[in-house]
Amino acid sequence: MAEQKHYTRAPITEAIIDVRVELSADVTLDTLAEARAVLPDYPTSTNIEFFQTHVSVAPELTGTTTKEHIGYALVSEDGRQICQVRLDGFTFNRLAPYEHWAAFRDEARRLWEAYQKITHPTAIMRVAVRTINRLDLPGPKVDFYDFLRTVPEVSSDLPQGLSTYFMQLQIPLPDIDAMLWLNEGMAPPLHPNVVSVILDIDLFREQHLPSDEVALWELFEQLHGRRNSVFEACITDRTRELIR
Repeated sequence: MAEQKHYTRAPITEAIIDVRVELSADVTLDTLAEARAVLPDYPTSTNIEFFQTHVSVAPELTGTTTKEHIGYALVSEDGRQICQVRLDGFTFNRLAPYEHWAAFRDEARRLWEAYQKITHPTAIMRVAVRTINRLDLPGPKVDFYDFLRTVPEVSSDLPQGLSTYFMQLQIPLPDIDAMLWLNEGMAPPLHPNVVSVILDIDLFREQHLPSDEVALWELFEQLHGRRNSVFEACITDRTRELIR
């Protein structure tokens, strides 16, 4: 495992802890609404809706879209933290500025315990740690190999300039029974003379899931440690200098 480094200009724009669960049939939206009372430090509430499109090709092409109210997104007073309480699980989102893992983890655990007390999940189906990183590389043109170790390779028989790109790698991690989804692509720059790249690291497990709280948070620590290793494996020393 790569040594954990602290970056004063950490590029994390969003950090996510996610737990998908099964709930008993008597847990309803009214049950989830109780979270608004027990989490007064998350005063703003909006509905979370799931949209689904159904397409039929016979006798003619038609489509219908339905939406289902599945939970609530509770937002902190400063707007930087979001607690999602849903009929299919719990998610904690921390927006920039990201402080450090311990503070993020501890708040996620506090919110998860509140969700548990309200819903009493019957099973955990999936757990995930995800970070979305934005790297602003000095431009206006860059050689991605100077900053990144995981990039698309363009045939030498083609022009080498890229106006944009997106790629996804799905990598099994058998040593920790997990999957890594690595999404990388260019994004519109927020400042002139930079080239912005999004590095989205999503680590999750869907099997051999913990049945108790101690094991659950040990797994989150394991996923976080691997997340750090993945990030370090994707960048070069020039990128480290930018965010140090």
